Amino acid sequence: MKKKILISYIGLLFLFLISCQKNYLDKNPTDQISGPTFWKTETDVQMGLTGVYNTMSNRATFDHGRRLWDGLSEIAYSKQFPNIGQGIIETTSGNIISNIYTDCYAGISRCNIFLANVDNATMNEANRTVAKGEVLFLRAYFYFVLTEFYGGVPVYLKPPTIESSKIAQSTKDVVVNQILADLEQAITALPDNVYTGHAVKASALALKTQVLMHNQKWADAASTANLIIASGKFSLYNDYQKMFLKSGQNNNPEIIFSVKYLNPTASMPTTNDQNADLIGAHAHTLTPTQQFADAFECTDGLPITQSPLYDPTNQFKNRDPRMKYTIIDFPTFNAKAQPIGETGESWLTPFSCEKAVNWANAPYSWATLSDQDYIVFRYAQVLLMYAECKNEASGPDQSVYNAINLVRARPGVNMPPLPAGLNQSAMRDRIRHERIVELGMEGLRYWDLKRWKTAETIIPTVVDPGGIKRKFDPAKHYLFPFPQSEMDINPNLKQNPGY
Repeated sequence: MKKKILISYIGLLFLFLISCQKNYLDKNPTDQISGPTFWKTETDVQMGLTGVYNTMSNRATFDHGRRLWDGLSEIAYSKQFPNIGQGIIETTSGNIISNIYTDCYAGISRCNIFLANVDNATMNEANRTVAKGEVLFLRAYFYFVLTEFYGGVPVYLKPPTIESSKIAQSTKDVVVNQILADLEQAITALPDNVYTGHAVKASALALKTQVLMHNQKWADAASTANLIIASGKFSLYNDYQKMFLKSGQNNNPEIIFSVKYLNPTASMPTTNDQNADLIGAHAHTLTPTQQFADAFECTDGLPITQSPLYDPTNQFKNRDPRMKYTIIDFPTFNAKAQPIGETGESWLTPFSCEKAVNWANAPYSWATLSDQDYIVFRYAQVLLMYAECKNEASGPDQSVYNAINLVRARPGVNMPPLPAGLNQSAMRDRIRHERIVELGMEGLRYWDLKRWKTAETIIPTVVDPGGIKRKFDPAKHYLFPFPQSEMDINPNLKQNPGY
């Protein structure tokens, strides 16, 4: 049975390596090609590279479906994961519990197959080096996602075999060291260019910063982020809302890496509610909470509990403009487009997601197509990572103020700068707050709560529709369980504590 599973898995990898719905080479997919006739020419390598990138199109784990992870935090509710929010997490839960694990390893296997075969092709050596760098970057990303959800995991650096499928997991530290080793090679190999669709040096530097930050390597993370800042190749886009729509994404100076789509054959799937437009159009998919709405300051830079500008009868009045670019209330949404397939009773919170919703596609249906790219790394995120890591490493110097104030001063946002004289603790609070309002509905909040070890105090403050209070057990919920199906295949895999 184990042999059958593994052989079928490898066969599927080769079949899907070329049959791509999403093309990072800006051309539509070609026919399937069998393994024995492959890896001969530079064209084969570029097609194989597209197949590796195509792993990122998995809607549940890597692209717009990743935004739904915010539904596991206090800033949103998603009917995709109600049991997880309520602390009901089992090895047989399925959904993202197993999807993230299997999707990441599918991507890792594609990376390993590529790296094992790319040297067989006759091609330009400089192009070969860059292609290897791109794949090493992607492998590092897949392993990073695994560590964030499962901790230590098995490390595979070669194409899978029967025996390698049964190795035990490595410690998280070992996995992280492998991630950083892949990234060092990627940083050396990738071109020092602006981002146009393929990973570049800054893409790998951004991921390295995130990996170091999530593992409390504050000084190294700050210096890595500063390499991107000092390069001068990236800047904040002048339209916060448009940045998340296709019309604002091509040649955008803020985007450092994204999951790209190309019409007509590489749009997001038409029959799922993780399509970028349908996240806003479908009332159950991702609905911001009142806690999230309350996090946006008034235009004077004060919280709503302190500002004389706050009007409780009009929540959007005199507020940080990012509020209206990120969430929309039900009456306004309903006036633009009735939620798909829903009744009034099924609207789960007072709000829906506005970020990345293209109103030009309204009225929506399950057949609505979207070619919007999902942004994985952008310059504002790098600035906030730098501010956090520099503050944690040595306190709030002027460079910390400069980074966070630049984000707040974006054209069209124009929020006042932070007050001078903040100590390290106060600056920490301001940076964490800024991450909520700048990056909300982008799928990063759940990770933030876990890495700050605040999930156990913040998540239980949420009361979901129906009066159900969320739960988070710190003894077990900082990690997901390994899927039972994987435990059955690999007897050397040790289950995470508490499951």
